[in-house]
Amino acid sequence: MESSGAGRHVLIVVQNLPVPLDRRVWLECRALVEAGYRVSVICPKGPGDPAYAELDGVRLYKYKAAPPAAGLLGYLYEFGYSWLRTAGLAAKAWRRDRFDVLQACNPPDTYWALARLFRLRGVRFVYDQHDLNPEVFRSRFGEPAGPAAKAQYAALCWLERRTYRAADHVVSTNESYREVALTRGGRQPADVTVVRSGPDTTRMRPVRGHPELRRGRRHLAVYLGIMGPQDGVEGVLRALDVLVHRMGRTDLQVALLGFGDCLDDLVELSARLDLSDYTTFTGRADARMIAEYLSSADIGLSPDPKSPLNDVSTMNKTMEYMSYALPVVTFDLRETRVSAGDAARYVPFTGDPAVDVPAYAAAVAELLDDPAERVERGIAGRRRAAAELDWAPQRARYVGVFDRLLAVTRDAPALPPATAPERTADDWGNELVDLDDEAALAAYVRDRGIGADEPRPESAESRTP
Repeated sequence: MESSGAGRHVLIVVQNLPVPLDRRVWLECRALVEAGYRVSVICPKGPGDPAYAELDGVRLYKYKAAPPAAGLLGYLYEFGYSWLRTAGLAAKAWRRDRFDVLQACNPPDTYWALARLFRLRGVRFVYDQHDLNPEVFRSRFGEPAGPAAKAQYAALCWLERRTYRAADHVVSTNESYREVALTRGGRQPADVTVVRSGPDTTRMRPVRGHPELRRGRRHLAVYLGIMGPQDGVEGVLRALDVLVHRMGRTDLQVALLGFGDCLDDLVELSARLDLSDYTTFTGRADARMIAEYLSSADIGLSPDPKSPLNDVSTMNKTMEYMSYALPVVTFDLRETRVSAGDAARYVPFTGDPAVDVPAYAAAVAELLDDPAERVERGIAGRRRAAAELDWAPQRARYVGVFDRLLAVTRDAPALPPATAPERTADDWGNELVDLDDEAALAAYVRDRGIGADEPRPESAESRTP
């Protein structure tokens, strides 16, 4: 039996995001390092990233990402190219420092084949399932009907089954995903562990707002996350169109933080709807930008439409809004209710944009005009994020997976308690909000820390009727 994780090496494979931009994977890396494991990651490069770097004890091997995929052949090229680049870097990492566990984070479900190759050398395989790829297909393209669609769907199901079968252990992001692993994946309960993508609330916490981010308007709403076809970001612009051009609201700026396949189309749509003055597209958002925008906004937007994927998926952005005491407007999705509780205002989803877009816009307007509700939901969200959704208990479950696989025993807990450092400002000098002072926290949520001495631009009374 090992007495600690020291001497054990974990290789983590990610294809859809660079690390540390992938916040879940970076939290996992840090947890393993803190528990005494050596950690390497293989992932695509972000802008300006080197091919190799070491950050906070994690070795990062990166390859040039494939061009954006379009059509079946494009996706096949992307998956094949990424697999081969990853396999080459895995061999390089093995030559440098043999690893004991390979963890693959999907999408796609192709790295079981790489895990099979390394299993011949005694390497264990952990499947960290971030997405349900058959549901991704159904959400983007509808139920498969023709021969080509049915063949693609069958291939995705086959790849998922192969990944489940190859895994020594499955890590699921929520109970809905775990149920899929037990039923469709045929795994036993002991083989599946739920590790939610909880925020680190000791780091993700409110700071005094930045009024300049409102671009001269009274209110700010924010979207944070990937901008893909299934994420519903177009609905944000359609709802803003209703708010501005039908309801006559000129008091709202919307910031969209992130990137994805749809980003260019969204910028074009914003211009076509005559909303360019009301929208801020930031592109990739680093930790400082996230902290400052989410601390300055009045509402967090979760526009994900109800679909086979979204209904059972945990939305990281929703929990991150909650960490910053930001009330949320979201469509009524099963797992979003589990995460958000009383922090969100839920909009029924009908599937008819003529109904859903005005309903979402109305919910945003009503929450903007009700400071008391914003305070109630914002504080409830922060409390829930810290008490029930925080990464601290999740990291213990996550490290426990590797300890059990590698027969690691410990005389003391694997991880030190997660405690917030005693400080008054964050890493960039922003003034931290006192979360223990209920009155101060309520006042902050009401005006985001801009303060009565700093006039909020464009009062409600000055809105265009």
